Amino acid sequence: MKIKTYIITLLLPLSTFAQTLKVTNLRCDYRTNPLGIESAAPKLSWELQSNQNNTVQTAYQIQVADDSVAFLQQNHLAWDSKKVNSSASVSVKYAGAKLQPAHTYYWRVIVWDNHQYQTTSEIAKWQMGLPSKTDWKGAKWIAYEELPDSERIVPAIHGKGPKKLGAANDVLPLIRKNISIQKPVKRATMFICGLGHFELSINGKKLGDHFLDPGWTKYDQQALYVPFDVTANLKQGNNALGIMLGNGFYYIPRDKRYRKLTGAYGYPKMICRLAIEYQDGTSGDVVSDETWRMAPGPVTFSSIYAGEDYDATKEQKGWNMPGFDDSQWQKAKQVSGVPVLNAQTAEPLQVFNHFKPVKTTHPTTGKWVFDLGQNASGIPYIKVKGHKGDTVKITPSELINPDGTANQKGSGGPAYFTYVLKGEVEEEWQPQFTYYGFRYLQVEGAVPFAASEKAGDMPVLLDIQSLHTRNAAEAAGSFSCSNELFNNTFSLIDWAIKSNMASVFTDCPHREKLGWLEEAHLMGASIRYNYDIATLAKKCISDMRVAQNEEGLIPEIAPEFVHFTNPFLDSPEWGSNGIILPWYVYQWYGDKDVLAENYSMMKRYLVYLKGKAKDHILTQGLGDWYDIGEKAPGLSQNTTKGITATAIYYYDLTIAEKVARLLNKPADADDFKTEAVKVRNAFNQTFFNSSTKQYGTGSQTSNAMAVYMGLVEPQYKQAVVENIVEELKSHNNSLTAGDIGYRYLLRVLDDAGRSDVIYAMNNRSDVPGYSYQLAKGATALTESWQALAGVSNNHLMLGHLMEWFYSGLGGICQAEGDVAFKKIEIRPEVVGDITSARASYHSPYGKIATAWQQTKGMFKLKVEIPVNTTATVYLPAKATSPVSLNGKVLKTGVKHVQQKAVVEIGSGTYQFTVN
Repeated sequence: MKIKTYIITLLLPLSTFAQTLKVTNLRCDYRTNPLGIESAAPKLSWELQSNQNNTVQTAYQIQVADDSVAFLQQNHLAWDSKKVNSSASVSVKYAGAKLQPAHTYYWRVIVWDNHQYQTTSEIAKWQMGLPSKTDWKGAKWIAYEELPDSERIVPAIHGKGPKKLGAANDVLPLIRKNISIQKPVKRATMFICGLGHFELSINGKKLGDHFLDPGWTKYDQQALYVPFDVTANLKQGNNALGIMLGNGFYYIPRDKRYRKLTGAYGYPKMICRLAIEYQDGTSGDVVSDETWRMAPGPVTFSSIYAGEDYDATKEQKGWNMPGFDDSQWQKAKQVSGVPVLNAQTAEPLQVFNHFKPVKTTHPTTGKWVFDLGQNASGIPYIKVKGHKGDTVKITPSELINPDGTANQKGSGGPAYFTYVLKGEVEEEWQPQFTYYGFRYLQVEGAVPFAASEKAGDMPVLLDIQSLHTRNAAEAAGSFSCSNELFNNTFSLIDWAIKSNMASVFTDCPHREKLGWLEEAHLMGASIRYNYDIATLAKKCISDMRVAQNEEGLIPEIAPEFVHFTNPFLDSPEWGSNGIILPWYVYQWYGDKDVLAENYSMMKRYLVYLKGKAKDHILTQGLGDWYDIGEKAPGLSQNTTKGITATAIYYYDLTIAEKVARLLNKPADADDFKTEAVKVRNAFNQTFFNSSTKQYGTGSQTSNAMAVYMGLVEPQYKQAVVENIVEELKSHNNSLTAGDIGYRYLLRVLDDAGRSDVIYAMNNRSDVPGYSYQLAKGATALTESWQALAGVSNNHLMLGHLMEWFYSGLGGICQAEGDVAFKKIEIRPEVVGDITSARASYHSPYGKIATAWQQTKGMFKLKVEIPVNTTATVYLPAKATSPVSLNGKVLKTGVKHVQQKAVVEIGSGTYQFTVN
């Protein structure tokens, strides 16, 4: 419960031991020592650590140099902020000399605190990218062949398209270039974009651990390049650059396998610049042009939806090594480019978990099925032994059929992988340019090692694994409690989050892989508590800017590879992500620039919505998608679309007013406020029953969204909240809200202090919900509350309970009106049979952590608050209950309000006890 009250500040004694102040986690534009910075004024952030309570920064000094030696010698600085009396340590803008493309800058920060201590950080760095076309030094887009304009399919067609398109496949080439290095290298950076995806190698070794570079974009308008530090990979003498290209969403092959979309921006192509700085102060560049050589590669088929084929007999040994004879290869062809090239600033995809089979079955002749135990986004890995030309076929699936074979009904099929052996003693292979969501792998054309004595001439499968792939966003939080069902629910939701963090927030990792936008804001807090998604969220926002059309509409997906028709085109609950997500990024990460950069998009979308409204009411779209009703899930059944669409429109206007005032646009702010009042009045006149105190049908979503968005008149708010609770009690606390409404239902109950109801809704497995899915054997969150087999069984939406695990049970919240968790609320809810819980979240200022337990009438809470922040702690307590801190009863600094003891604290670690 959020309580507004005056609280006595608790003054804790200073530590008597030696004080340590330390600067850590220096970041430039959210990243550590990043490459490819394109901003003219990068944002610099740092964290502080101290062994003394109540520590805040009082001043800072930032120094930036374009040479590390010059930096240490305190001269030739590109910027010296001098001493600035400020507590700011998040997103402080660079304000020095003009930054040069591809150049590396070194920086450090000196900090002073309120205890009169001063400290200097270690040196960090960032490297600039190539923000303009001239920075590419004449590099050209090159390809094995160019797709004629008449055969481009942009935008993509939903489904397989008309039969006249016929079958089509493309050549996935190998690309190479010999280069000679004649003197010692100081620094070398490769800037490269390969569409749809690429893998780069130097002298036979793959660069880095990225998967599916670069991120997906709307390729007729924008593409992303990826910078690599290759200093250690080059040697004096002869070197070889090798590149493989894959299709991704850039080109979707048209054969008999599954595809959600039929699209073709062009055949795969690439552009690169290798920038070399020598130790003698000179520099040089190697750029892509017609002198590069190309040949068909061993990847003979690759589809973002349908799998990948690899023919090892087509490998050319040593193709990416110096000295390889490429005289029979063709010269590269210069092809048309992409209008805008930007650096990939979101974290790349990488391979994480390796899952081995937990069970192997042989359901029918020639088919072996391996259960990997976890439904996750990923690719198969095999180690196999056999004869040249033998073919192994691998079919991934989330579920299995009654006969034990792979079931792709809800995930899209046929989709499979094939590997043609070259006949060596042992061969290892994994796909390079696609992935799928699966738990099971069905293998044909090989037998497991355990059955090898019966293999005959069949290849023997020596090893098979599932390699989980996802966006490499760093973990930001953790949660556990005494309720094992909730721990399993946490894991269920977390696997859906991990499986759907690619270069966009996807809905599912198989059937669609599309960036449906409602998930980014509704699931946003749940994801942010778990992972640092600042860069991925900004990439999502960029995709929306590109997708917004001339009328101002933000479609339901971004990148908009396909133009869907209504109701899958214009749902305000989806398009409003263009307003809500930038605001949430500002709130969570303290980035005001994200508001300025996207203000035009926000304003244009609100103009569009105003034009679509009739008497200030919107009625288009999908509504509360996948709620629970009498029919199969899909379009909203319990809540009229006018309620969800108009409520989100009002919410947009209230956010836009705040943004406009922050950006010093008072006239716009007044306009948004005026329009919001009109929408609120129309909403209440249209949907509110003043006699029953219900909105619309009285559904969970109807009433919850009205409360959360602030549409309810103050005198009716408590009654509407009580109606929500009574509606739930009337059918034994079972949920009916869907994709849109459930998050707001949880937030309203949490804010109203009714976590007991949230507990009752979710601590059961007899009705559709999280525990129901677990009881049906799900290992990742499913698309439907009912865990239906005919739809996705690894889906991002509906995971909103994750937010409550952190904010409710863990009690970690941001104070109302705060930015970046500088002012924290700690308010754990003790409900049901839960006797303990612990949670942590790494905020922009540092780690916030709670751990509580309740035994025999005693409540103990351990709290960790980062330096440069303050917190208000709410403890469950009666007015007469004494509160102890570190074993001593507090005589002052405690206020009792509504069954809560309230204490204000600064940074440090504290142990509270309440009887």
